[in-house]
Amino acid sequence: MTVPIAVVGPTATGKSDLGLDLAARLDGEIVNIDAMQLYRGMDIGTAKLPVAQRRGIPHHQLDVLAVTETASVATYQRAAAADVEDIVARGRTPIIVGGSMMYVQALLDEWEFPATDPAVRARWEQVLAEQGVAAVHAALRAADPVAAATILPTDGRRMVRALEVVELTGQPFAASAPTIGAPRWNTVILGVDRDTAELDARIERRTALMFQTGLVDEVRGLIDHGLREGVTARRAIGYAQVLAYLDNEYDLKHAEERTFIGTRRYVRRQRSWFRRDPRVRWVDGADPDLLGAALRAIETPHAIETRPAIETPGAIDSTERTPQ
Repeated sequence: MTVPIAVVGPTATGKSDLGLDLAARLDGEIVNIDAMQLYRGMDIGTAKLPVAQRRGIPHHQLDVLAVTETASVATYQRAAAADVEDIVARGRTPIIVGGSMMYVQALLDEWEFPATDPAVRARWEQVLAEQGVAAVHAALRAADPVAAATILPTDGRRMVRALEVVELTGQPFAASAPTIGAPRWNTVILGVDRDTAELDARIERRTALMFQTGLVDEVRGLIDHGLREGVTARRAIGYAQVLAYLDNEYDLKHAEERTFIGTRRYVRRQRSWFRRDPRVRWVDGADPDLLGAALRAIETPHAIETRPAIETPGAIDSTERTPQ
């Protein structure tokens, strides 16, 4: 069986280019695992590779959602798994590329998500809307103190989900977390990282380029397609800040600065998450022979120790690349 390769790690480290190089070398196809790149039209702010730069290599799980739709880890898990298995069945190598933490864990650990109940969810969403995040946090603290301690107290959507799971299952939210062991399909997981100062400089340059090359116009166009009505898309880093600028909350320079700060904060969370996963084989994105280093890492035996999940499911918002 062809073994998939996952290329994960913090934003702006060079994952996309390495993924393309690996796909070219290993007769592969790319499977996106960046939650915000699922959205059609969200191109500049997500650093989505233009079609002309994809070297003719097929890409999957890009542009599959309208900005009015809610990104779902469970829905992605099913669709991406089908893509991976189809690529393998055709004798090619799936190259899974991106840094959305829970999406990576869901796909590679076959995370089984608890069922949902629209009535229960709606009741807690009403509490959130009418009484605010403090009331929802208090309810969660009473029902599941561990989840309340790990979910950001400003993350109302995630707390609502935790309360729903606790009510439906009668178990703590963490009980649904997967076990970290051999990854699905025996996938080889490569992590790409860089020196922190260098990475911060790359993020700053990338952010400036996004604003220089039309991010504001992209957001204006997406508003016409319902961006403001979307639950997850409008909260993505860069898009949330531009919407605030368009609403005269602050000037454009401040929007750019907040986008940079939000991205840098998100990168720290990604690094912390992936560094705790003992299955990841790390390479330096600044290595002049990055492809060679990656191929050597793939070929080197790597022991895997089965243990509990990296964090409880409530430790991070399931909506990736969103500001906090």
